[in-house]
Amino acid sequence: TTLLMTTCMQTPSTAGDTFGTGIGNCKEPTLDIIKDIGTWGALYGLELYENYPTALEDHLGGSQRATVISTATGAACAITTGNSNAGLSAWYLSMYLHKEAHGRLGFFGYDLQDQCGATNVFSYQSDEGLLAEMRGA
Repeated sequence: TTLLMTTCMQTPSTAGDTFGTGIGNCKEPTLDIIKDIGTWGALYGLELYENYPTALEDHLGGSQRATVISTATGAACAITTGNSNAGLSAWYLSMYLHKEAHGRLGFFGYDLQDQCGATNVFSYQSDEGLLAEMRGA
């Protein structure tokens, strides 16, 4: 949980410093902002895991690592833009980058197709007509 706390505090802080955002001051969600935050958050999280090899081994298989990293990345993007769908896009981008870095996302049946749904982020049908805000995302 220390890695999650560190990543959840640092990623939004860096995004706020980079884009000049804060409480009540959000940026319009653009693809560039999503890519910047998603990429930086994923790389920062992967670097943290390299610095703490015990946590890397403990979060076995990749799905836990990817979720810890993506949680902070998605939250940072949602906070920066004030848009939950932008946060989901950054979440999935972080998942894809983690898979590219480690060659796989998980095992025991939890692979990339189970963890990522980027094609359905802006589709109402994927949520059965329920907006992200209404489903608690």
